[in-house]
Formats: sequence, structure tokens, C-alpha cells
Amino acid sequence: MGVGKSTVGQLLAERLGVGYRDTDEDIVAAQGRSIAEIFVDEGEPAFRELEKNAVRTALAGHDGVLALGGGAVMDADTRALLAGQRVVYLSMDVEEAVRRTGLNAARPLLAVNPRKQWRELMDARRHLYEGVAASVVATDGRTPEEVAQAALDALELKEA
Repeated sequence: MGVGKSTVGQLLAERLGVGYRDTDEDIVAAQGRSIAEIFVDEGEPAFRELEKNAVRTALAGHDGVLALGGGAVMDADTRALLAGQRVVYLSMDVEEAVRRTGLNAARPLLAVNPRKQWRELMDARRHLYEGVAASVVATDGRTPEEVAQAALDALELKEA
């Protein structure tokens, strides 16, 4: 959350000369409401099912850069779909997350005691992110352009 998936993903797509897609945006467009509203109205399990379907659809029909929501890797089927893909895990520490997002209530999983909840989420997810990642790129203290370049370098990709 707040690591820069969308910004860096768009930069990567531009540099590679390919399309960009974000599964969170796909869900919002298909549902006609925000992710926070889906969480409130239907709960996390319903959102995670929408997310799993969005990732499956995007991977099947998109050849460019794809940004996934932070919880997408929680699903074993999604992790299996990501196997063999050029996945970059953009990492950051809690202080960077606070600086970037303020860890505000617009993030439904961080509504109460955001720093503690962020740490708990990362403790539960980090090994999953690392498990699907071809590369890990730290974003702390870096501009989106620097992160995009680090991702290109890590994947040994050349700009278009």
C-alpha cells in the first residue's frame, strides 16, 4: 500500500513501450464503486474473490505492465498464476509508508492503529511477495523514476 505500484508501473510501461493495467482499477471500474466501499458493503472475502478474478483476467489478456493490489498474493491460486512471470516486489519500511500515505483511513485494512496493522500485514505478506518475485526493489528514499530504473535493471530489461 502506497509503495508506488501505479506510478512505477506506468513509468515502466512508458519506458518499455507497452500497455499498463492495474487490477484495482479494473475492480473499481467493473463494480462502479471504490475498494473501500466494497470492503464496507461486502467484506474482505468478497473483495478478495473479485481481486482473484481480476488478476486472472488481466494475466490472460494483457501483455504489458500489470500492477496488482497489495493483497492479491494472499491467494494461492493467484500466486500460482504469477509463477514464471517477471514479478517485481516494490518494498518499503513503515516509516516510508507513513511519509507517503499517512496510513490514513482510506485504506480499509489500516483503519485502527495503522502503524501496527501495517507491520502485521507486512509480516503476513512479505514472504509471499518475495516468493512470487523475480526481483525485490526497495523504494525507500527513491523517486519513482529511480525505482523504475532499478526495476528495469533488476529484470535486465531495456527501454524501448
